[in-house]
Parts: sequence; C-alpha cells; structure tokens
Amino acid sequence: MLPRHSALVALFSLTLLSACERLGIADPAKEAEQKEADARATGSACRHAGRAIEDCYALNPDASRAAIYAGWKEMNDYMRDNKIEVVKPELPAHPVAASAESEDAASESASASASASAKSKK
Repeated sequence: MLPRHSALVALFSLTLLSACERLGIADPAKEAEQKEADARATGSACRHAGRAIEDCYALNPDASRAAIYAGWKEMNDYMRDNKIEVVKPELPAHPVAASAESEDAASESASASASASAKSKK
C-alpha cells in the first residue's frame, strides 16, 4: 500500500504545481523572460522606425538596456541584409503626453478663473 500512496501523493503534487498559473501565482523566471522579450521587441521596433539607440533608451527607461540594444542590433542587421528601409511613424511621438498637457492646461485655467472669481467676491 505504501507505493500506492506515494504515487498518489506525487500525482497530487504535480497537479498542484501545474495549477499555480491558474491561481495567479507569479513565476519570476517567466516574468523575467517576458520583460527581456518585450525589451528586445522595443529595441527592434525603435530601429525599424529609424530611432537612434539613445532615443530608444530615453523613451523606455524601465526596459533593460542590454535587451533593447540586442533587439536594435538584430533588427539593424536584418534591415541591412534585406535592404529594408526605415518606416517613419505617422502618429505623434507622445499622444498620451499631449492629451495630459491639454488636461493640465485646462485644469490650470479652471483654477485660475476660480481664484480670480474668489478674489472679486472679496
């Protein structure tokens, strides 16, 4: 009976370990691998868009510089070997930043008008 119980315990353990992702338990190795892949893809996209590597670093401060460089260099070699031209982005560089600036300007003007009306009431 002992071998039978140990086999059941082993099977149950494997089932629990395979369900960790379903429970939302993070796997640090997979997260690190995903961050590495994302940084390489970012570097590759930067090169394809014709951005300098320094610009890519500045635009993506949280990404690994080594992974960005690896992706940038990989795309550079690929583009050179296959004679692929740079594709310039057609969207503004920072559409989110532009909308945030307009919201800041709107809130500043609203607060300025509120303070001016408060002063006029005195």
